[in-house]
This record gives sequence, C-alpha cells and structure tokens, in this order.
Amino acid sequence: MNAFALPLVIYYFLVIAVVCLYGLHRYWVTWVFLRTRSARPPVPPPPSPDDLPRVTVQIPMYNEKRVARRIIDAAAGLDYPHDRLQIQVLDDSTDETAELARRCCERHAATGVDIRFLHRDHREGYKAGALARALPLATGELIAVFDADFVPPPDFLRHVVPDLSDPGVGMVQARWTHLNANDSILTRIQALFLDGHFVVEQTARSRAGRWFNFNGTAGVWRRSCIEDAGGWQLDTLTEDTDLSYRAQLAGWRFVYRDDVTCPAEIPPTISAFLSQQHRWNKGLIQTAVKLLPRILRSDAPLATKVEAWFHLTSPFVHIAILLLVTLVVPSLLLTLPLEDVDRVYGLLYGGAFLGLGACAAGAFYLASQWAQGASLWRTIWRLPALFAIGIGITVLNTRAIIEALLGRHSPFVRTPKFAGDLVSEPDPAAAPRRRRLPAGMVETALGVVMLACFVIATMRSFSLVAAPFILLFAAGFLAVGIASWRDDRRAAARVVSRALPADTRIPA
Repeated sequence: MNAFALPLVIYYFLVIAVVCLYGLHRYWVTWVFLRTRSARPPVPPPPSPDDLPRVTVQIPMYNEKRVARRIIDAAAGLDYPHDRLQIQVLDDSTDETAELARRCCERHAATGVDIRFLHRDHREGYKAGALARALPLATGELIAVFDADFVPPPDFLRHVVPDLSDPGVGMVQARWTHLNANDSILTRIQALFLDGHFVVEQTARSRAGRWFNFNGTAGVWRRSCIEDAGGWQLDTLTEDTDLSYRAQLAGWRFVYRDDVTCPAEIPPTISAFLSQQHRWNKGLIQTAVKLLPRILRSDAPLATKVEAWFHLTSPFVHIAILLLVTLVVPSLLLTLPLEDVDRVYGLLYGGAFLGLGACAAGAFYLASQWAQGASLWRTIWRLPALFAIGIGITVLNTRAIIEALLGRHSPFVRTPKFAGDLVSEPDPAAAPRRRRLPAGMVETALGVVMLACFVIATMRSFSLVAAPFILLFAAGFLAVGIASWRDDRRAAARVVSRALPADTRIPA
C-alpha cells in the first residue's frame, strides 16, 4: 500500500471501528433481552384502598389545542380514588389552547375532580421549568407525568403505584405504544425505532441491573426522589434523562414495567420527527457532558458505568455514519494500488462492519417485533427503509451533537401534535425560519452525490459489493431532504394563505 492511501485506510478503519463498537453493544442488549424475556420480576400486591398514596398528575403543555382536551379527560378518568388524586395542567400556551384547557379543567372540577389549571405567561426552562414551578404546589407524594399527546388508560396508576411501595424505588416507567403507527411509512418506521428502545433496550437495562432513564412521560416519580436528586434542572434539553441519572447516582432504584403500556401519537411529518430527533440527540450529549465525568468517578459498578457511557454517547453513531459517507467519494474516485492481501483485509473489515453494524441493528429491531408477535417477514421488508431513514437523519443529528459539545443554546422545540389532522393547521416544526440553506438542501445534495457514486460503483467489479449500501445512503438522504423541503414549502404556503384576503387564499 502506498503512502497516499495509508491515511485514507486508517481513517476508514477508525470510523468502522466506532460503528462496530456500538453494534457489538446492540448485540449485547438484544442477547440480554432474549435471555431474560420470560424472567419478569414479581409485581408487588396492590395496597389496600386505605393505604393508597396520594398522587399528583402533571400535564405540561404548550399550544396543544388538538390534544389538550383528550389528555385532560384521560387524566380525570383515571381509576384512582378522587380524594387521593390531584391533577395539575401546566400550560405555557400562547394560543387558544389556554382557554380551551381552562374550560376543560373547570368542567371536571365541577364534578368534584381535584384539578388545577396553572398558566405561565413565559416559557422559562420550558418543560423542566413548568414541572419545577408546579412541584411545590403538588399535594401528592407520587408525581405522574404525561405529555399532551399521551392517553393513559384508566387503570394506569393501579398497575404502577404498587411498585413504589418499596421505599427504595424512586421512579416507575411504563412502555410507550402508538396511536397512529400504521398511518404512513414514516410512522411505521418511527414505531420500529421506538419499539427497539422500549421493548428491547429499556427491558434489557432494567433486568440486567443497569441504570436506565425516565422517558419524559408515562412514568411515576416519588416526590422525595425528585427533591433528593436536585429537582428538575434547566440546563439540558433532556431534563428527564438528566434527572434520572442524578437520582440513580444518589442511590435510588428505578423499575421498568414493560407490561404496562401508555399509547401516544407518533410525529406524522418529517419536520416534526426531525425536530424531536434534534432535541433528543442534543439533550443526550448535553447530559453526557454534564454527568458522565461524575458517573465515571462514582462508586457505581463498572458494568453500570459502561452501560451509562454507551447510552449517553449513543448519538455519536450518527457522526460515524456521516463520516463513513464522506469516504465513499474518495474510495471510488481515487485509484488505490492495493495488494491482494490488502483487498482481503478490506473485505474482512467490511464484513465486520456488516456483521457488527447493520446486522446488529437488524437483530435489535427484529427482536422488538418478535416479542410483540408481529410478522418477522414484514419487519424484514421494512428494515431497508428503517436503515435509510436512520442514515438520512445523520446530518441533523450530527449538527445537534456539535451544538451540544460547543455549548450552544437552543430552545426546547416541542414535538407538534396533530391528532390525525394534518391539513387545518401548519406544522410548527416546519414553520419557515431563517436558515443559511433551504430546508433539506444538504441531505438532497448528499443524496445526489451518493446516487452518482452508486452508478460508478456498478461499473467497477471491485466496488459492486458496496453498491447496495451506497444506494441505501442515496435513498435515505434523498427521502429526508425532499420531504423536509416539501414540509417547508407547505408551511410557507399556509403562512401566505393566512395573510391574504379570504377570497384570494391559497389552498393548503
């Protein structure tokens, strides 16, 4: 191998090593899940009616007019003694949601429900700020949190509260399910993503005795745990993960109930999905920067520290995949004089990437669907689309990671809720805003480049093996780029339409 090729090959090996490392971790998580799937921990017996603890349900919301009434009605309909149940609606809305939610609260209060409407005229601290401000007004020793797009079943508290009879348990998390998983290919792919986390990852961490996180909603906290861990803090975009790790550092134990479910809406547009992804990935890295040094210096077991490291740094896989994409062009356009032995090593290393990277992710998501009784063949057919979307969001997530590492502040952009209505109102996440480049342009440009690389790869015998992966890169970037541009244009058309006289408005 000549000196010119050596830096490129070293760069390739390092990037692949990162992908393989996280792929190996995916295999471990999947193996633990499969090994312990039938070993569910015993559920404590429910306390007697006279011993039921008082629970405060907190519902943070911001401009959620489509779903506000639904979540308030669901909270008021929880099967729990009304003399031991308080509901707080934490509203930061700047639109008609505030009045709608207020009237809904007054309606339930008139029937004897202990429900309070708490409105802020600012968004300081966003969701974490609303939760922190309302906590002193809470009367419950347990705090249940539901986002506005969730619909807790009536028996939710009856199933979860018994786990908190153990004074060492600080939080119980339930599994998310999906109200609109079958609406489109985008919602089906997101359901796969989420099932991998909730069905496999959270279950494996819990049963292996590793730390895991509260997912921001569909969980119940012990109030003293929140206070002992330092309360809700405002310096990350994932206040739920931040508090979770601080609580477990303080010695509290968490319980994950994969058999208790709470349905929620999946973002039905690409702009809403990307907004959510940016917040989650940036928040994880912010939490890693804030807490990983403290975790690694703690007295926690080594296995717990390793798992915390993999969890909090997991967004770095997006950077590794994007760096891998940057290798496609030079590897195809530059003629590297390789000996036969070098080609063999390259194939072996590429095989390791396939086995520990792509196949690990496939096994992970297949396990999540098999555990729910879904068709494995249908899941296999959806995996290419899942991989493509996962590749397509690497640009956005890489930007989120860099922003977190540089300490750049960004607002908490809530995930828009639609309740099945995609026409009447614009998607706030797709609202036209000042950008250096049009929405989706970078992804579309990368997709076009990858498409050209695919054509080149099919013309050379030694690069044919890479052609399917390059095509997957092209499909992912083009799908995300074009869909983002389309959402941005629709939002712009609606803004123009609302500014025009009624008889000249542009159809949405």
